[in-house]
Amino acid sequence: MATNTGQMGYLPRGGAIFCTIPDILYLPELVCGGLVLSLVASTLLLPYNPQAYVISVTIFCFVMTFLWLLIFACGSHHNRSSWASADVAYHAFAALLYLSASVLLAIITLRLEISSGRDALIYKLDVAAVVFSFFTTLLYVVHTVFSAIRWKSF
Repeated sequence: MATNTGQMGYLPRGGAIFCTIPDILYLPELVCGGLVLSLVASTLLLPYNPQAYVISVTIFCFVMTFLWLLIFACGSHHNRSSWASADVAYHAFAALLYLSASVLLAIITLRLEISSGRDALIYKLDVAAVVFSFFTTLLYVVHTVFSAIRWKSF
């Protein structure tokens, strides 16, 4: 069965966003981003500033991706090429933000000191957050690449 990449020069709307590449990636981006947010928020937030940055990135990208999903689902883009270029720009920006947050989270996790059972649980939660953060970064990068291919066809 062939994958539907959508028509060239066409921005989907309604239920078609769940059948076309790259728009089918909205849901995995939301799910994985929500997991990163939950995992980071459930740990001990030390050091404060880097962890706050990671949480801020995940909240920003979660909310913006959800709004972007709604814009495409409602067809508010009216199939304009400016929305296709904005789609590329947003997902490239989100990928860059997630990459910076992922690297920061990985550095923090590597520097954790495990001295008790609770520390081991926090370490495991942080490792899971790092894995999902890098996976979410990959989803945003793939979305950016396929959005750029679609944008070039306008």
